[in-house]
Amino acid sequence: MTIADVKKNTDQRMHKSIDTLKADLAKVRTGRAHVGILDHVQVDYYGNPTLLSQVANVTLIDARTIGVQPWEKKMIAAVEKAIREADLGLNPSTQGDIIRVPTPPLTEERRKEMVKLVKSEAEDAKIAIRNIRRDANEGLKKLLKDKACSEDDERRAQDDIQKLTDRFVAEVDKLVADKEKEVLTV
Repeated sequence: MTIADVKKNTDQRMHKSIDTLKADLAKVRTGRAHVGILDHVQVDYYGNPTLLSQVANVTLIDARTIGVQPWEKKMIAAVEKAIREADLGLNPSTQGDIIRVPTPPLTEERRKEMVKLVKSEAEDAKIAIRNIRRDANEGLKKLLKDKACSEDDERRAQDDIQKLTDRFVAEVDKLVADKEKEVLTV
């Protein structure tokens, strides 16, 4: 393993942390409807927990309503039950062979709870990034101990890892600020 390998691995792992944060933030409900809030809903499909997107077509009907159309008519009740029990604060209703999922407007109190949730997700992402930095620095120290690099190279690499960490933490802050603004917008 070389210093370049450590840097590349660190960069990739930090990118994954950012991607995870983006996915987690997409789950946070804002005042508007978007199909992403149903991404993690699992339906009991013939005894197997299956993602909703694999048993139904999920679309936006209008700004506040999501439409879910199961591919099999007998799955309508199971899909409706799964959405209701997903703890998203949604109350689906069936109209023929389509399930309408209205997203109620958020109260001020609920918006503040959502902002707390967003900040919590951000803190988790920052902790993950700092843990990756720690692992990288330990890898560099191991290279130095094994005499695979000089002290100067190790110090320079640690500085580079710190710059990488700072860049990703700033990206987390930007993502969170954007999501916070989106959640608080009425």
